[in-house]
Amino acid sequence: MRQDHGKPLAFASGAGIGALGGLIGLGGAEFRLPLLIGLFRFGALEAVILNKATSLVVVASALPFRAATVPFAAIADNWAVIANLLAGSLAGAWLGAGWATRLRSETLYKVIAVLLLVIATILLLGHDPASAGHPFASGGLQVALGIVAGFVIGIVAALLGVAGGELLIPTLILLFGADVKLAGSLSLAVSLPTMLVGFARYSRDQSFAVLGRNRGFVLLLAAGSVVGTFIGGMLLGVVPSGLLLPLLAAILVLSAVKVWQHE
Repeated sequence: MRQDHGKPLAFASGAGIGALGGLIGLGGAEFRLPLLIGLFRFGALEAVILNKATSLVVVASALPFRAATVPFAAIADNWAVIANLLAGSLAGAWLGAGWATRLRSETLYKVIAVLLLVIATILLLGHDPASAGHPFASGGLQVALGIVAGFVIGIVAALLGVAGGELLIPTLILLFGADVKLAGSLSLAVSLPTMLVGFARYSRDQSFAVLGRNRGFVLLLAAGSVVGTFIGGMLLGVVPSGLLLPLLAAILVLSAVKVWQHE
């Protein structure tokens, strides 16, 4: 399934997951990772690196596709929030990527499964529309908590090869009081440089060669992802978050079980 037979599925899965990313403001990697491991039969670290590369494509394309609903000016107005989270997430991404390259595959599978369950819980419980406009903290405490949250999110993002939006969006809503749609775009703005740092760290490991060995597969996965993020960006504001978020959380739980059971 990893080579020619998997290419049509690579495009289709990229499109489907990209649509979720464009709609919510995620890299979609939590849904892509179990497919790379279970369906396409990549090893854990190889799947994380492929996931990271594809998530970069989703994040980079989702921002402009969402701009009709969340303009770039609104993102720029919140530059201080972005800088606050980046102060921690960049360091966390570098550290997390280093850990991932040293973990045994069996251990990494378990870590991935547990993190997926944690993310599912946060995704289900953290996205409360009533929290918008009511930040958890302010001033110096908010800045300190933002750095700590960013650091943890950077580690998680690097370990899983994800954009980290499932953690960033609740953080932006609860800690900074952002609207859920704005939080989605702000999370993408934080995710992009965070993922680039993790990607740069992975490039120093020999497992990074998986991208070259599977160039055609990666290109089809990326192409499907761009198509998907366009669709998701157009759907932004149409699909009620209250219906979509529990479904995404359920998918994450199923994905965690699949990864945990992987031999």
